[in-house]
Amino acid sequence: MPLTAELTVRETAALSGVSKTTIEKALEAGILRSATASPRFRGGATRYLPIRAVAYFRALDAAKLTDLPPRHKRAIWAHLARLEPVRLGTVEFAQATTIDLRRLAADSLRDAERYRDARDRYIVSDPEILGGTPVISGTRLTVYAILGRMQDGETADDLAADYPEVPREAIAAAELYARTHPLRGRPSGRPWRNAA
Repeated sequence: MPLTAELTVRETAALSGVSKTTIEKALEAGILRSATASPRFRGGATRYLPIRAVAYFRALDAAKLTDLPPRHKRAIWAHLARLEPVRLGTVEFAQATTIDLRRLAADSLRDAERYRDARDRYIVSDPEILGGTPVISGTRLTVYAILGRMQDGETADDLAADYPEVPREAIAAAELYARTHPLRGRPSGRPWRNAA
């Protein structure tokens, strides 16, 4: 039974707290595989990973086991891939050597599930609204506007006060979505003037 591909490589990296390079190396080594699908929105990513990859990368990083030999990493991933539904526990990946996935990665997996659900519920793209730029459903508030305001020092509480009709989980999902799906192309305006 194939695993459902739910998160982009960048989303997986952000939610597990590892670099995109770490995930790319695991894909190159054949430890896990991405699925190719059409992007959620125009110009988006086309490679997706199952949500349990967040638990895998978070656990290895938290246990400082990122330098394990590939055969041990494959054993841990194979255990996670077999679980239906995902039930984190202790995995023996080499003789008398275990890793406690529940202790190391349960919170990250819950956060990833919350993000995925909020992303799918609140972030939409309609060519009739701002040319298809991803927005929070029912608004013209782009995910990039949320990210920009948060990068300028505003908090989720500030944004919730400005947009009381927008649920907090939508704001959090929009910020992470924008961070993991950066705009492409040349910056608008005159960036050399901003640097001065």
